Amino acid sequence: MTANTLKDPAHRIDAHELEVASGTRTFVVAPVLSRRSESDLVRSPEAKLDEAVGLAGAIDLNVVGAVVVTLGEIRPSTYIGKGKVDEIKAVVEAEDITLVLMDCALSPVQQRNLEKAWGAKVIDRTGLILEIFGRRARTKEGTLQVELAHLNYQKGRLVRSWTHLERQRGGGGFLGGPGETQIESDRRLLQDRIVKLERELEQVKRTRALHRVSRRKVPYPIVALVGYTNAGKSTLFNRLTRAEVLAEDMLFATLDPTLRALKLPHGTKAILSDTVGFISELPTMLVAAFRATLEEVLEANVILHVRDISHGDTEAQASDVRSILNSLGIEEGTGQAVIEVWNKVDLLEAPAREALLTASRRDGENRPIVVSAVTGEGVPALLDRVEAVVAAGRLTLSVDIPPADGAGLAWLHANTDVLARETDEDGVTHVSIRVAPERAEQVRRRFGISAVE
Repeated sequence: MTANTLKDPAHRIDAHELEVASGTRTFVVAPVLSRRSESDLVRSPEAKLDEAVGLAGAIDLNVVGAVVVTLGEIRPSTYIGKGKVDEIKAVVEAEDITLVLMDCALSPVQQRNLEKAWGAKVIDRTGLILEIFGRRARTKEGTLQVELAHLNYQKGRLVRSWTHLERQRGGGGFLGGPGETQIESDRRLLQDRIVKLERELEQVKRTRALHRVSRRKVPYPIVALVGYTNAGKSTLFNRLTRAEVLAEDMLFATLDPTLRALKLPHGTKAILSDTVGFISELPTMLVAAFRATLEEVLEANVILHVRDISHGDTEAQASDVRSILNSLGIEEGTGQAVIEVWNKVDLLEAPAREALLTASRRDGENRPIVVSAVTGEGVPALLDRVEAVVAAGRLTLSVDIPPADGAGLAWLHANTDVLARETDEDGVTHVSIRVAPERAEQVRRRFGISAVE
């Protein structure tokens, strides 16, 4: 690789460490500390390993083997102990492994030392998730967000490739002093690109803010789907809206957010938003880069926390989702309604299903809704709950529309929830509507009414 091939910062980053080909022979290592906090104990080492293998499968890596490594402490040089390094080296050589995935966050030094020891490419959990996001992004916004996170990750990893390059020199003849090294030039170009991306994403943030202002002028509540990756959000989204969003049994099958109209049982109209899936140890630079997208959740009237209730680590996954929501400023009791949706009930055996349904009824109005996005079981109950939550803060008004005011009737249908209508012998249409408090005064002025039911 020569300096001439590195003029484009984006090309340089793709050519450097992270680009991995589908089908690459991969060995997965899941380090687990023997002394863990109580919050870590709810997630089993086997589930952690399975998730890492699933992440590798999400970009079609050929996982030849996988192992859990229990650590007493983290080694600053190689993360895991020397004995385990040697054991894995033997496997790498015997199985012709070209890529080792470490399911943890490695420092640049640890990554370099492991690559030297094993003679294979090494990427950590952060690098793999960035690779997945890079392949999943489809919109311009998603691409910008992933690239920004990618560049921030690479800032500390531009090492060891440039030692053969001389310093650039300034001036003429023998008068020019030593200039910047190639790695310094590379970091400068990379930082320039980061600044440019941050400016573009700031514009995205402003554009999204304008869109939110426009949506506030329309009386449609916003319902946001959030949850752990592969919890079935996109399948449920398709079930509720009859959309055709990609939904596969794969971690991070969809990345870019999608919004569709949602019609609730009694005529209330809403906007349903499908967001990016969460995961444990989600890289902080991804949370920062995707903040413009995740801020859509902040504007939601109702948040549906979708859980894969058939998964052995569903409680740990739910805890990870709540942690990320809290980091965004969304907590219970802050004014936003959060409804837990226990999905994939169709995957449970009959005794487990009955026990789950019994447990879900114990919490009264705050009880979770048990559904199957695949079969549709429980979906009507979910829609009823969403409508009840949305309607809780709305006013019900009775409006009389004279025969000549067809435009007024059309206005009500476009701007409010029409619950019932009846036309009497004189041609007057009596309409019962539900409207957000901030729009009630507009309705009263438009139709000259004051009574509230």
